[in-house]
Amino acid sequence: MSSDIRELLKIEKPILSAPMGGAAGPDLVAAVCNAGGYGVIPLWGKPAAQVASGIEAVRALTDRNFAVNINLEFPYEEQLQACIDKQVHAVSLFWGMEPEAISKAKTGGLLVMASVGNAAEAKAAEEAGADIIVAQGWEAGGHVWGQVATMALIPAVVDAVSVPVVAAGGIADGRGMAAALMLGASAVWVGTRFLASAEATIHDEYRRRILNATEAQTEWYYDLYDVKWPQAPHRALANSTAQEWKDAGSAAPGQRPNEQEIIGRRPDGEAVVRYQSYTPLPETQGDVEAMSLWSGQGVSMVREVMPAAQIVHEIFNEAQALLNAAPSRL
Repeated sequence: MSSDIRELLKIEKPILSAPMGGAAGPDLVAAVCNAGGYGVIPLWGKPAAQVASGIEAVRALTDRNFAVNINLEFPYEEQLQACIDKQVHAVSLFWGMEPEAISKAKTGGLLVMASVGNAAEAKAAEEAGADIIVAQGWEAGGHVWGQVATMALIPAVVDAVSVPVVAAGGIADGRGMAAALMLGASAVWVGTRFLASAEATIHDEYRRRILNATEAQTEWYYDLYDVKWPQAPHRALANSTAQEWKDAGSAAPGQRPNEQEIIGRRPDGEAVVRYQSYTPLPETQGDVEAMSLWSGQGVSMVREVMPAAQIVHEIFNEAQALLNAAPSRL
């Protein structure tokens, strides 16, 4: 396995946890870090004070390096400055290309990971100063930037840049990790597998559906759920909301059946309406099945709940064993 990214991130296992909004809190991020991987916590969209407190919450649980995820579709300056002020190890920038954000982070002493969906974007990010490229394949769950499958995307991006590439999208076990490394990636970015970790902050019904889903039960949508920014395609588990929408002709927002219908309540009592972009938390009430249950196509490999640290060890050990045995397969 390539040691470059391990030296850069100061980790033992080249496995990064995806910044799953609502699901990846300090406990999950710290557990991945303490197991020798690298955690990424989603703090975008929060006031600078909450970004700072979120960083401190992770630091209270680990002395290892981790990154803060920032969405470039929204004003990001205050969040980025909070990361610089707190001297977090790295920032993970996604949904667009902002050379100024990369430059500011680098000047502030931070490592920069830039998420891309194709080789041209990867080259632009490297030229802007990104230290690591996260190449996200179309199989990924949640918000999906590109439209190229991981198997084709990784070698294209690896050939286009000279910095380490992290493979994302559909990777949920050691076989996927080994394949990504054989394609030239230096590490993997895992999301859906960590939804079944003991530390993931999701509702039991959401987790149950993840554990029982097949690879064909996730769907890519251009605008089914009301993501907080325009033109934000996403992948989630198929459910009754999606079926009702498809039966009605896949209407555009504003014309979908039963819009604004209250289908549940957040832990604080705030209503959750149909088509809302919302990750159901453990204390969420109502029709959880009908909510936005983000998931990647690697979900069929997720069949057991276990501590995040055990997931990191299992993926790494399986990948290592497969790579060591690779010559005998030829």
